[in-house]
Amino acid sequence: MEDLREIVLDQARLGGACAVGIATVETLEGGPESTDIRQLLPGARSAISFAYTLDAGPIDLYLSKKDRAPHERNNIDVNNLVSGAALNLAGYIEMKGHKSVPVIANNYYRSDTPGGLLDMLPDISLRYLAVRSGVGCFGLSGNVIIPEHGATVILGATITTAEFEPTEPLPPEKNYCDGCCLCMASCASGTMDPDELTTVTMGGKAFEYSKRKSYLRCEYVCGGFTGLHPSGKWSTWSPGRFEIPEEDEAFGPALMNGLAKYGEWPDMGGGYYHSLSPHKMFITCGNCQLVCHPKKEERQRRFQLLKEAGVVVQNENGSVEAVPPEEAIQKMEAMDPQRRAMYEDIE
Repeated sequence: MEDLREIVLDQARLGGACAVGIATVETLEGGPESTDIRQLLPGARSAISFAYTLDAGPIDLYLSKKDRAPHERNNIDVNNLVSGAALNLAGYIEMKGHKSVPVIANNYYRSDTPGGLLDMLPDISLRYLAVRSGVGCFGLSGNVIIPEHGATVILGATITTAEFEPTEPLPPEKNYCDGCCLCMASCASGTMDPDELTTVTMGGKAFEYSKRKSYLRCEYVCGGFTGLHPSGKWSTWSPGRFEIPEEDEAFGPALMNGLAKYGEWPDMGGGYYHSLSPHKMFITCGNCQLVCHPKKEERQRRFQLLKEAGVVVQNENGSVEAVPPEEAIQKMEAMDPQRRAMYEDIE
C-alpha cells in the first residue's frame, strides 16, 4: 500500500498538479458535512487532493480590462483538465483493486439539501480537502492559497477505498496571507465579512478564514448579473449596473431581477453553460482569486490594475469595453430607455 501511495502521488504530479496531498476519514473527522467523503463513495477511506495552476499571462489582460477571453478560456480548460485528471487517477487506483471515484472540479451540486440544486452546495468541499491535506492554506478570503502560486489554482480530488497514509497540513509559516484585505477590496459584492472569522475543525486541527455573508452576494456579482462597484469607479467584466444591496435579505429579489435582464444581453463571445442558468454564462469576476499573490507588491499591483481599469459597458454588437466611469455614465444616458433598462434600473 505504501508503494501504491507514492505512485499515486507521483501520478498526480506527473499529470500536471502543482501540489498534491492525502486526506483520510480520520483527518477529516469533525469537519462539515461536505468533508464526509463516504457520501460520494460508501466505504471511502482516503481522498487524493491536488491543484493545477491557471496561466499567469492572461491575468493582467483580464484585470486591466484589456481582454477577457484568454483568462475565461484558460479557466474553462483548466477546470476540464482537473476533472479529467481526477477521472484518470480514479481509473488507475480502481485497476489496482480499490474502488475510486473522481470529484468534478466545479459546477456540480447536491440535490438533497432544503433548496436542492439552488443551494449550490458541493458534494465534497475541495477547499477543505486541500487545506487538511497540505495542498494549500486558507487565505483570509477563504480561497485556498499555495505558497508558490497564490490563489490562482483550480482544485481537484479523487476519492478511494484505499487506505493511504495522510499528509500533514502546511505549517503556519507557509501561509503568506498577512491580512492585507485586498481580496475584500476586490469584491464588489461584500461577500466576505471584514470582522468575523469562520473556524473549521478537521481531525483535531482548526482552520480559519473570513465569515461569508449570504452566498447570493457572490452569485449575483461573480455570476455576472451585475458588476459595478458601489463606489462607481470600477467594475467587473459584467456590463450590469444594477444596485448591490447592503442587506443580505435583498439579494434574492436582486438576483432574480438581474437574471431576467441578463438573458436580454447580446452575446459577448465565449462563455459556457451552467446547469442552473437558462442562459449561457460568462466569466466576469473571480477578482479575489486573481489579485491574491504570494508577493505583497504583486498583489497591490494587480489590485491597482483592477481599480484603475474603469467601468465595462456593452455595445449593441455584444462586444464589451472598459471606459472611465464618467464616460460610462454618458454612454448609458445616450441609450434608448428600453436598451438601458437591460443594464440598470431606471425610473
